[in-house]
Amino acid sequence: MKQHDPAAATAHRLADIDSTDGDLLEGALRNEPAAFRAIMARHNQRLFRIARGVVRDDGVAEDVVQEAYLRAFRNLDKFRAEASLSTWLHRIVLNEALGRLRKAARQRKAVASGPIADILQFPYGTASDDPEKTMAQRQILKLVEDAMDELPDHFRMVFIARVIEGMSVEETAALLGIKPETARTRLHRARVLLRRHIDNQIGPVLLDAFPFAGWRCERLTEKVMNQLGFKE
Repeated sequence: MKQHDPAAATAHRLADIDSTDGDLLEGALRNEPAAFRAIMARHNQRLFRIARGVVRDDGVAEDVVQEAYLRAFRNLDKFRAEASLSTWLHRIVLNEALGRLRKAARQRKAVASGPIADILQFPYGTASDDPEKTMAQRQILKLVEDAMDELPDHFRMVFIARVIEGMSVEETAALLGIKPETARTRLHRARVLLRRHIDNQIGPVLLDAFPFAGWRCERLTEKVMNQLGFKE
């Protein structure tokens, strides 16, 4: 059985109630491990979903979020308060995820005569990958995820930001670099396309789509902490 981690527990408590993003940022600038952990505990779920919406694969999305955290934490002194810490992290994750897709596209083009699957695979997860969900629930969520994966990229990203993450039209537009009117139009179109796949079943299960399970959250956090030099 995994031992209780006091540092992780402290970080989760800070993330939940005790500190603003500004407080956590100040702690991270002082190189306090608990502050880094709390930032990740607070933002892991949303950042994972954003990354997952772009790359359409759980494992690749986890790598994207890990790399984005490392990039952000190593450049905290460059963060400016014009945007929130959350928005800054979202943009880094989005850029990293899109960069992965562009790199994969270049690799595919360079070896067009070879097997594409050897470059970047996008396997679908199974219920065994997520011990915190029951089989029945996972089957329903799989329908949602599959339907969302079929959406064109520009529709899918708006849908994830607006419906799953609950961002406002303005926040979504700022994140994706589009006009608010465009965000509204793309959301409407995304909903129409999704209904063709799963009709009215989509509504009740959206909040749990692409869950960032506790075990995955802890694993990613430990990887980032080790990369930052906080080895225990």
